[in-house]
Amino acid sequence: MARRARYARDPLGLRRALSDRLLPGLVAAMALLAALALAGSRGAEALKDRWQAGAAAAVTVQLPPEQAVQMDQALAVLRAMPEVQSAEAVSAARMKELLRPWLGEVPALPLPAVIELRLVNAAIDPAPLANRLSETVPGAELEAHGIWVSRLAALASSVQGVALAVLALVAGVAVAVVAVATRAGIAARREAIEIFHDLGATQRDIAGRFARRIGLLAAGGALAGAALAVPALAALSSMAAPFAGGEVMPWTALPWLDLALLPPFAGIIGWATAQYSVRHWLRRLP
Repeated sequence: MARRARYARDPLGLRRALSDRLLPGLVAAMALLAALALAGSRGAEALKDRWQAGAAAAVTVQLPPEQAVQMDQALAVLRAMPEVQSAEAVSAARMKELLRPWLGEVPALPLPAVIELRLVNAAIDPAPLANRLSETVPGAELEAHGIWVSRLAALASSVQGVALAVLALVAGVAVAVVAVATRAGIAARREAIEIFHDLGATQRDIAGRFARRIGLLAAGGALAGAALAVPALAALSSMAAPFAGGEVMPWTALPWLDLALLPPFAGIIGWATAQYSVRHWLRRLP
């Protein structure tokens, strides 16, 4: 009785023909790669936006340690310029905090006095500002970060493009793997399929049984891959926190929506590929 019930549910014997280990394992590995590619793309885009919004209009003014007493004078000159939106002195404590990721514990050495400016428009040429400032405060050096921000933004865009290319490659490999698995299942159950077809089963029925089985296997594999990606992405998020201002929380920064969408997308790819592969093979039957 139990055997008849299993046959009624799976007349083609697809549970034996389509392994529930190999295909889900391969899809899990590809889902892990896809999750890393998606996270890389999202992260590169977020860093690019942060750099462009935060540093493009930022300019720093440095005063040698021996001229730090002229800080108030330099601030007054800068705040009087119409091109300057704000000018604030950077405290010594903040300077050490900014230098700590690069130099470690900053030794007790005299540090230059630094003023952080925010220009009204990032397109403003800082050279005239530097000339006017040096006339009033000799030795003051003005440095704009726009050129470095544009280079970093170009680098982030390149990383994003590579991540999307990797994602497309993973999707293509997934289609190929599912197609090979489907053909292997057809070859293993060829005789049963032909009998089922001769008894009046339609292409829709046979292809649908393959598609449901492979779609579920692919979705299950992608779910496992997404779960494996979570700790890896959390670790990468912690490593990237200094570049994002140190405000990134590993778990809240993860692309949860992308991870949640991986299993259904993998299931759809598996279902559609199996449908096409089986129907294409059935059309050649006499």
